[in-house]
Amino acid sequence: MIHLASSSPRRQELLQQMGVSFKVIPQFAEEVHKLNESPKNYVSRLAREKAIDGLSRQNNQTIPVLGSDTAVILNGTILGKPNDKEQAINMLLSLSEQTHQVITAVAVINEQRIEQVVSITDVSFSKLTRSMCEKYWQTGEPADKAGSYGIQGQGALFISNINGSYSGVMGLPIYETRVLLNQFAISKVR
Repeated sequence: MIHLASSSPRRQELLQQMGVSFKVIPQFAEEVHKLNESPKNYVSRLAREKAIDGLSRQNNQTIPVLGSDTAVILNGTILGKPNDKEQAINMLLSLSEQTHQVITAVAVINEQRIEQVVSITDVSFSKLTRSMCEKYWQTGEPADKAGSYGIQGQGALFISNINGSYSGVMGLPIYETRVLLNQFAISKVR
């Protein structure tokens, strides 16, 4: 049993796929990018802060807490969740015919220690038109996704190539997470 410091349905789905028992707990880490912080360090710091915050909110600190964060990076710039339709369309058009990185960090903490892993995946997009992006926006899928797309949904139609962890792009790299959880004696996998 672990506690998941995330309300992401995708992370919950991936943990269920792994056969890991978990309880969702709220976390309130502030997602602010610090000046001169690299995207990798930013994502790593947020995953740690989410796990630490989650641990501080529970009575039994022997139960491991998993925190995770994912960012879409294009040419060194972090593409977060879009604020509106126009920003989402512009993000998608900027990804058109480009290869970007998706960085997902996972941190697990209990009262004794914290361990962390980072997964970096290269994702290449095909050529997108404004019309394609507008139709995609109408699905509702881009509104709450970093980079304005979800690989597990219709956003997959835009992807011409992926080099790395598919589940990492979804928000929780399964292989790396399994290795990390094994360090905390959480090893049940269906």
